[in-house]
Amino acid sequence: MEYKDIEISWLHHDCFRIKGGHLVVYTDPYKVSKEYNDADLVLITHDHYDHLEQASIKKLVKQDTMLIAPKDCEAQLSEFNNEKVFVSPGEFKEVKGVSIRTLPSYNINKFKEGSEVFHPKGKGNVGYVFIVDGVKIYIAGDTDRIPEMKNIKTDIALLPVSGIYVMTAEEAAQAAEDMKTDIVIPMHYGSGIGTLEDAKKFKDLLEGKIKVEILPSIE
Repeated sequence: MEYKDIEISWLHHDCFRIKGGHLVVYTDPYKVSKEYNDADLVLITHDHYDHLEQASIKKLVKQDTMLIAPKDCEAQLSEFNNEKVFVSPGEFKEVKGVSIRTLPSYNINKFKEGSEVFHPKGKGNVGYVFIVDGVKIYIAGDTDRIPEMKNIKTDIALLPVSGIYVMTAEEAAQAAEDMKTDIVIPMHYGSGIGTLEDAKKFKDLLEGKIKVEILPSIE
């Protein structure tokens, strides 16, 4: 997909390739099959296997790639010699000319047992609002519809729609209406969790309200 001066491609799940000018950003590496090795930045929202997969990272990084991740990802990224920046929610960073703001990413009603949610707020998982070639993009990470979304203003929002561990299609549609964004791209489906039908339902719910782009996988 092209938007203004950037190209956005979907690989799998929450893994996107975003290119603006000479800069290439990847998000949440998972199930990458091709050798790209052209990443300038890799943004990781949290430490779960389907968002931080070492084998996939190896297919994205080059010598000067920078890895951005929450602090509890440090051990999993220790095998990489690349420069790393570890973050917490509520921070601002300027990395390779890219402005990055971190936001909380957490569950409020997705429970694994008893009252314990899959992604607790206190764990420090993040979403990112970042700017590539003048385009502001939000990737939510594994989250529910949370109050912080009402303060988000972006050109493009990448939102999970599969349910179970993250927002359902209905909850994601409500979240999209909470924020101010031109385009929403559904994610977190098609890799064993969620299906294309979840993305289509999400798009139908926002028909006539917000533009939704369902991207084909480039892999």
